[in-house]
Amino acid sequence: MRRFAQRQRLLLTLNFLLLTPLAHAGVQLVVDGVDDTLKNAVTSSVELSQYAARDVSEAQARRLYERAPDQVKTALQPYGYYEATTTGDIQQIGKDWKVTLHVTAGEPVKITTVNLTMDKQAAAIAPIRRAMRALEKLKDQPLNDGAYDDLRDRVSGALTANGFLDARLVTHRVEVNRAEHHAVITLAWEAGERYRYGQVHFDNSQFREDFLDRYIPFKPGDYFSQDQLLELQQALNGADYFSVVNVLPDVDSAKNGVVDISVQLAPAKRTIYSGGPFIGTDTGVGVRGGIERRWVNRRGHKWKNEVVLAQRLKTVSTLYSVPLPGTNQRSLNYGATYRDSNTDTSQSRTLELVANETELWHGWTRTLGVHALSGTFTVGKIGNEPDSTPGIEHGRSTEVFGEASLSRKKADNPNFVHHGWSLSLTARSTAGTLLSDARFSQLMADAKWIDAFGANDRNRLILRGTAGVTWTNDFTALPPQLRFFAGGDRSIRGYGFQEVGPLNSFGRVIGGENLLVASTEVEHYFTRTWGMAAFVDAGNAFTGTNYSPVIGAGLGVRWLSPVGMIRVDVGTPIHNSRESGFELHLVIGPDL
Repeated sequence: MRRFAQRQRLLLTLNFLLLTPLAHAGVQLVVDGVDDTLKNAVTSSVELSQYAARDVSEAQARRLYERAPDQVKTALQPYGYYEATTTGDIQQIGKDWKVTLHVTAGEPVKITTVNLTMDKQAAAIAPIRRAMRALEKLKDQPLNDGAYDDLRDRVSGALTANGFLDARLVTHRVEVNRAEHHAVITLAWEAGERYRYGQVHFDNSQFREDFLDRYIPFKPGDYFSQDQLLELQQALNGADYFSVVNVLPDVDSAKNGVVDISVQLAPAKRTIYSGGPFIGTDTGVGVRGGIERRWVNRRGHKWKNEVVLAQRLKTVSTLYSVPLPGTNQRSLNYGATYRDSNTDTSQSRTLELVANETELWHGWTRTLGVHALSGTFTVGKIGNEPDSTPGIEHGRSTEVFGEASLSRKKADNPNFVHHGWSLSLTARSTAGTLLSDARFSQLMADAKWIDAFGANDRNRLILRGTAGVTWTNDFTALPPQLRFFAGGDRSIRGYGFQEVGPLNSFGRVIGGENLLVASTEVEHYFTRTWGMAAFVDAGNAFTGTNYSPVIGAGLGVRWLSPVGMIRVDVGTPIHNSRESGFELHLVIGPDL
């Protein structure tokens, strides 16, 4: 009986031990006396930081605390501080240990001399010279191993990137005098021969041999440049012919200072079908569908077709592109678009034919072409009013005009721009009244600038501006596409699409000859994908010099969704006796 009772007590004791959670004793580490950079270096280097969420006994905690000063000293040496001292204290608070380290960094070692030796031919090349100057600027700065290693490697990288594929760092010496707190850096490179391009070989291309030469930004015999190889890769990716593009210099087989380039390719899917529903406050709810033939033949011709059916917009379009020889990516493009548009102030049914040439020109995309636009239209109509309502203007027009445009954009990230801009310039003109019902000339400019600021770039300032001017002998003959209106998602928010502009004698908006609109917007992101915006838009369409800007302002929500940026804004007119209330705006698409 006694043995049974002992067993029972033993089982109860074991159950208690198993069911009772083990006590946890960790280390709370506090570092002071140095700036955040040095504090982070200390915190990540001392062993105490590894026990924030691990059990530690009293003996372990005190042993780790005793080793901390030496670990602090070692942690700060890469930042130029060789005489760091540490005091502190250790306290038990409840089951945990609180360790405070008071760090005195001391006087840093400074770089007093930077001696660089480089072959004259290599040192004269601008990117290499800039890398060397950046390294020389370390003089009189505290010795920082990370910054020094980075700048030294940049020089070596610049040599390789500019054709010195056999370059070697033959002298690499950093002499530190701790007593005098100074350091001397001595570096020497042997650049060797500067390589030139040989032949470019395209593997697994679906095109005839010479077609892809149009994307090569260099000639055999030019000096090797990694930037040009990157340019070639980006051009081939942008052509949309391939699913895989690898541009590889064949360095191992290089002879007599000549290196061939191998481009490994894999064809993309030839035919692309796209489609689905969409919504926009300017167009309403709709559906679109498209068929794109990425290449029609071995000469790289492209063909794209699209149908859009929305509440306020219906279009059918086709575009055929013929790439031309040369390295500036020239193409001849032939297209046709039937458009049935219904805005807040106009209706139009038009057919537009276009033939143009596009090419890269000094970093810009340049387009030169001819348009033929013909159809019927009404302006000044509101809602479902009868066409016979007084004040509504009707027209039938044909305009044949030339168009030239320059466009360029630059962004650090195509999905979410932190720093970037876009600019588009367009000029149009008829040849008098040849094949046209009215003579007109038109200039337009559209610009957008985005810049992130604040902690972790969580804020963005977005500035936008649009301007246009028209000269014509008969404004009433111009269809709505060639008149200027304001208002809408990408114009002045707080107003409906194209509902702002000059009025006729019946008080109806009929569009203007000129346009001037500007916008300021500030965004703040609470998370990586969600944010809010505040905006003010101002401007108007006008005729002559009778410019009277209207203002819209409001707030919005931003969501960086898997399908792109989604913007939902609510705007309202400001100080406008004719307009009031709120307007919802929805835009889905890239920043630029």
